[in-house]
Amino acid sequence: MALSETVKASLRDAQENLKDALACAARTEKPYVSKNIADMLYQVDTLIEASDMIDKLENRKDGDSGFFGTFFNPDVK
Repeated sequence: MALSETVKASLRDAQENLKDALACAARTEKPYVSKNIADMLYQVDTLIEASDMIDKLENRKDGDSGFFGTFFNPDVK
C-alpha cells in the first residue's frame, strides 16, 4: 500500500525542516552532526520513493511491462 498523501506531506515538511537544520549545523556544529542530519534526509527521501515503487510493483497486472519495458517479459521484442 502506498503512503497516504497526508503522510507524504508530513514527510516532505520534515525534509524541509531537516534541510534548515542541516544548513545551520553546517555552519556551527561538528561534522558528524551534519552527516547524521544528511542521513536522515536521505532516509526520508528513500522511504517516499521506495513506497511509490513498491506500490507500482504490487499493482502491476500480469504481463504488463509498464515503464519497465521488457524487463519482466524478456520474450517480448
